[in-house]
Amino acid sequence: MAAIYTLTLAPSLDSATQTPQIYPEGKLRCSAPHFEPGGGGINVARAIVHLGGEATALFPIGGATGEHLLTLLREERVATDPLITSDWTRQNLHVHVSSSGEQYRFVMPGASLSASEYQALAQKALAVPAGSLLVISGSLPPGVSVSQFTSLIEKLIQAGVRCVVDSSGDALSGAVQVGNIELVKPNQKELSALVNRSLSRPDDVRQAAMELVARGAARYVVVSLGPQGALAVDAGQCIQVVPPPMKSQSTVGAGDSMVGAMVLKLSQGASLLDMARYGVAAGSAATLNQGTRLCSAENTAAIYQYLCRQ
Repeated sequence: MAAIYTLTLAPSLDSATQTPQIYPEGKLRCSAPHFEPGGGGINVARAIVHLGGEATALFPIGGATGEHLLTLLREERVATDPLITSDWTRQNLHVHVSSSGEQYRFVMPGASLSASEYQALAQKALAVPAGSLLVISGSLPPGVSVSQFTSLIEKLIQAGVRCVVDSSGDALSGAVQVGNIELVKPNQKELSALVNRSLSRPDDVRQAAMELVARGAARYVVVSLGPQGALAVDAGQCIQVVPPPMKSQSTVGAGDSMVGAMVLKLSQGASLLDMARYGVAAGSAATLNQGTRLCSAENTAAIYQYLCRQ
């Protein structure tokens, strides 16, 4: 089984609360906040641990918010290798409006990384053993350029690290241009940007995903399709997995749960079909929770068994 690591360049301390209704200027009375660790790679590591696996999270932390984040991860028994930085870890706010069911997500900019801090964090990533899976997930913080990001990925791949990238915009495009990525998980809009064309016809998504694989951008491309599940492609096959109908409470954490489940299966040498089923099951399980909570092992197992019977 391959070891799993995650790299989060812009972690966060996430707080979630509820309020009866939302309106301008007046005082909005909220419930006591619930705090959870946040940031793409951190959530992927947490999801893997929730599902019974092991992963080591690499990330920068700063200030009291960073210490709180680290404490929460230790309470969840997630292995960590943090880098202490001068800028405080950001804090995001998620608000659920009970009267309407609406979700509001207030996402702050990532904490800045100085040149020396970034280099120190990059060295942690480059120390990951060859053959391991390294999930690089989330946005780029202030102070880190796309060229720095892609240069790190190039070095990691040259060192034999199997890189999984779940980002967006220029960071995702840059990673795909490097090529030889183990797995990418774009949504339909992100996939459209990667192939530089509209994906409006029924078969366009499949063709675009297969194109990325054929040109060596990634070994596996899994396109998240929301309620329609996911389309998974490798060099030999294309599979769509559709989850059972269910009432979604929140989509926060669904993508990270999906990536975590798929990477756990990748580490075990599972087939594309099994990886896609487990990923869709975990992503769907996360939507059953309000706020920022990730998938649970119990809900994931139940949905996964349903998908295996289809």
